[in-house]
Amino acid sequence: MNLDGLDISILGPAFVAGLLVVSTHVPLGREVLARGIIFIDLAIAQIAGLGVVAADSAGWDAHGLGVQVVAAASALAGALVLHWTERRWGESQEALIGVAFVLAATGGILLLANNPHGGEHLKDLLAGQILWVGWPQIGSTAILYAALLAVWFGLRKPVGRLRFYLVFALAVTASVQLLGVYLVFASLILPALALRRHRSGGSLGHGYLIGVTGYALGLVLSALFDVPSGPVLVWALAATSLMAGWLARGRRTTPLEARA
Repeated sequence: MNLDGLDISILGPAFVAGLLVVSTHVPLGREVLARGIIFIDLAIAQIAGLGVVAADSAGWDAHGLGVQVVAAASALAGALVLHWTERRWGESQEALIGVAFVLAATGGILLLANNPHGGEHLKDLLAGQILWVGWPQIGSTAILYAALLAVWFGLRKPVGRLRFYLVFALAVTASVQLLGVYLVFASLILPALALRRHRSGGSLGHGYLIGVTGYALGLVLSALFDVPSGPVLVWALAATSLMAGWLARGRRTTPLEARA
């Protein structure tokens, strides 16, 4: 156990990055479950990642504005295509999302086939490097998320298909740059899944609490035992979501409620 690993200068930015992702992914995750398109996050994230890989293969600065624009444009294009397929072939939408995911994933592998650092690029894209996130990246992501949350909650009418896909694409593009594909998927699905049978329908507050607890627990365990933070965070979110789901299920039908 390494107590020296509990360095707030490293864990602090990582925790804030996790909170930012939770702020958007909890409401988006509830919408994903409601629409029954569970793997759209993986598909959009892989499409955005494909844009990053393509820009990197072209020799662009990995952290430059151009790469971010390409990633966002790729994700938006993918979202628009999936929005179109949902309207045209809605009964096959989940299968089409899977096709989009596997095409984007294998496309990235092909682009990196001759890159000596291709394996490392793919690992970073999937597992992320949350401990290397800096405050400038957090600041720009916070501005984007604030705008997306304003669009999401600011309009009183129900969330339409097009608004969902566009907000989702931009949010996932930013979050996968921070955390990687695996952790973004876990942040989106696990809190929403834990509370899907909650008597109140799984409030946003409960979902945010699961996310905050999972990130705090995962980062502390990662630092103490000196293990990769991304995979540990996924497991921590799974554990806190499982506990929250068990508690929600236990409270769903109390004796007093059963007599009501």
